[in-house]
Amino acid sequence: MPHVLRTLIAMLIFASGVHMSQCHAVECHGAIRVGYRGGTGAVGDLTFADLTPNIPLRLRIGLGYARLNPGNPEEAREIFINNATNGTPERSGRVWDYALDMLFPLRGSGPLQLWTATGPRHARFTGNFKYVGGNEDFDITCHQWGWGIGLESRTRMGSSAQLLLSAGVDKFFNAPLQGHDTSYSPDGESVNAREDFDYESADAAIHQPQVRLRLMAGVGFRLN
Repeated sequence: MPHVLRTLIAMLIFASGVHMSQCHAVECHGAIRVGYRGGTGAVGDLTFADLTPNIPLRLRIGLGYARLNPGNPEEAREIFINNATNGTPERSGRVWDYALDMLFPLRGSGPLQLWTATGPRHARFTGNFKYVGGNEDFDITCHQWGWGIGLESRTRMGSSAQLLLSAGVDKFFNAPLQGHDTSYSPDGESVNAREDFDYESADAAIHQPQVRLRLMAGVGFRLN
């Protein structure tokens, strides 16, 4: 999580300085959204408008969180730990991710606006598997880059607030899966692989983000 925050802060500093000489003209909007993003989750974001005088481009940075099903606990144990079967399995999964979006207007003025958004993503997945009575409790992690696209509507509510509805899809690329002292990489390299398992085995057992649907609703507000 600290790495995510450092990167997000760096992106914010960069975005804030895009047109430092015209800083007074740049609008800043905040938003909070909740909904489905591969699981139940929420997003907070900042959007910078009027970055250029002639191109209606907006730049948005966001930090998101979601809880999700992390995968098959029996297969996770066998692939990353051992083939023991004792204990009652419990599982939980979460994803922290950040996004940098470019927004382009389909209808950029009026009480109802429509925007399309696209940009890079970075997700940090953690799946926890615990076996009550079996003396096993471990995390499987995966850090992935991706790309997303989306469509959103903005309906004016008063002078500075907007109702936000958005939908989109994110595609995340394969990355190493690590758990306990074992790692499986998409390039075929493994560390302490169990038996004859490989990346394909681990990828099938674990539910790290791959193709993610987003359906979100929230409120936006102008900050300056």
